Amino acid sequence: MPSTEELLKRLGVSIDPETLRLALTHRSYAYEHGGLPTNERLEFLGDSVLGYAVTDHLYRTYPDLPEGDLAKRRSAVVSTRALAGIARSLDVGQHILLGQGERLTQGADKSSILADTMEALIGATFISEGPDTAQALVMRLVGPLLLDVENLGAGTDWKTAIQEISAARKLGNIEYAITGTGPDHARVFEATLNIGKTSYGTGTGPSKKEAEQEAAAVSYRLLVPSASNDSAGTSTDP
Repeated sequence: MPSTEELLKRLGVSIDPETLRLALTHRSYAYEHGGLPTNERLEFLGDSVLGYAVTDHLYRTYPDLPEGDLAKRRSAVVSTRALAGIARSLDVGQHILLGQGERLTQGADKSSILADTMEALIGATFISEGPDTAQALVMRLVGPLLLDVENLGAGTDWKTAIQEISAARKLGNIEYAITGTGPDHARVFEATLNIGKTSYGTGTGPSKKEAEQEAAAVSYRLLVPSASNDSAGTSTDP
């Protein structure tokens, strides 16, 4: 396991070793090692800190935007896809403690695991350094995305966009192949978009709807390369 010192440098925070290890402990690793504590409580905390920090920033920065537009901007930067992109840019995956099954299936690069771990790291920062530092971390992480939120597709219904492209190009029938893994209380879905006989993007999420939207977003960028160029620097890999 690589040293976590470099990860902390990239995050720009100090997290005590025990809390940091907990933030990086996926449930698959915990279960294989006798039921160790997992990072899910820190993830729960980090999700709230993330939502509050982004909401506070949007409310203060855009005093004239209606609630609906604020919500769309927030959802774009706290999505699984956005958080996973941030995690990849920080090489978080190499530090996550995973069980053998997840390691064999490249769990360190799964969007859902990466996004959950980012939230756990935010929660760990809150515990170790307090709310102000945690909020500052959030803004460092998502600030660039907020400045270019339209490139993340805020408010875009990607499934509808795919339907329009498919119809215009006569590509064939659209189908989302969906699989689910994990226990009922922490189910993760993976969707792959198939158009005609061709498979395009894959997405993951805590619900079938979110997984399909992510798959559609990734596929859109494959079908419309200029969209990927416009979003340079933002990962859209599943």
